[in-house]
Amino acid sequence: MCRGLESLPFTCLERAKELKARFGSFLLKQELNLMGLSSNANKLKAEEALKWRTSFQNLLAHKDGLCAFRAFLVSEYSEENITFYLACEDYKTTKSTSKLCSKAKKIYEEFIDSDAPREVNLDHETRTFTKKNLEQPTVTCFDLAQSKIYTLMEKDCYPRFLKSTLYLDLTKQLAS
Repeated sequence: MCRGLESLPFTCLERAKELKARFGSFLLKQELNLMGLSSNANKLKAEEALKWRTSFQNLLAHKDGLCAFRAFLVSEYSEENITFYLACEDYKTTKSTSKLCSKAKKIYEEFIDSDAPREVNLDHETRTFTKKNLEQPTVTCFDLAQSKIYTLMEKDCYPRFLKSTLYLDLTKQLAS
């Protein structure tokens, strides 16, 4: 928190946190409206949204599920995880060897490097292994890092998403 808030009484800080959470929820609902999830509620069937609950892979495989999950991660300030995962998926489809090098470098600098603007949470060994892979990039050079981030999202973010007001409100809206 900013230094100016540190001088406020504890109750003011708690109130500020509460307002931030409420404001974040409002912004998240607005973002869903902008992305079309709320307006596409008639197109999206309740059964489809309920399938997202059966597995993380089902959630990611569905366009609207991915959109809702991304919005949730934005609200939790961890969107870099899904963005990295999707960048790796895109990277794997690269055919040109010359493009592999430039894409690999871009992904590394954006998500893995210690000064990365959207750094993902990876252990030192995975970072080192991935950096070594970049010496001769192949379509599999990010597999270990991508797998670690996938597992992180599956074990941590996904269960919270399923309990979130975003998901619960969406499934209620579709059921009615």
